[in-house]
Amino acid sequence: MIDLTPLDVRKKKGDFRRAVRGYDHELVDDFLDIVAELLEELVKQNEALVTAQQLRTEAQAQADREADLVRREAQSQAERIVEEGQRSLRELARQIETLQTRKAQFVRAFRTLLERYYSELELEEERREESRPAVAPPPMPSEPPPEVPEEKIENSSSDWLSSLVAEREQEEAT
Repeated sequence: MIDLTPLDVRKKKGDFRRAVRGYDHELVDDFLDIVAELLEELVKQNEALVTAQQLRTEAQAQADREADLVRREAQSQAERIVEEGQRSLRELARQIETLQTRKAQFVRAFRTLLERYYSELELEEERREESRPAVAPPPMPSEPPPEVPEEKIENSSSDWLSSLVAEREQEEAT
């Protein structure tokens, strides 16, 4: 095919021979055929460009729809993951609360047990004092026994239990 520009059309005017009644019809018709073919080709190319533009627009719209679908699915999955995490967090909080309640119950029961043992110990000490003879036997001359005042024994066991109970109360407070 011949490339045709506006300048070519202008130059072609001088190439037509003059006839009695004007330009030679065959040459003009041939030239018009060439112009028509080139214009037809241009129209086809323009239609192809329009079709390509439409296809691109449709493809872009399809890609946008798919991207929106993927985004919504990802958002839905993220919401499910967050919800599951919150559910797990609530379950762990419930378990921690249960464990703290059980610990407090254990500490109370242990304190009660220690207090009961302490009471029994005091009763046993009272019974021992009541059943002790009024006069202590004389010490053996070969080995004198070490003398530990009774008050010191009572105070040390009492101090020990008191400190144990105080430690438990302090642990429970924290």
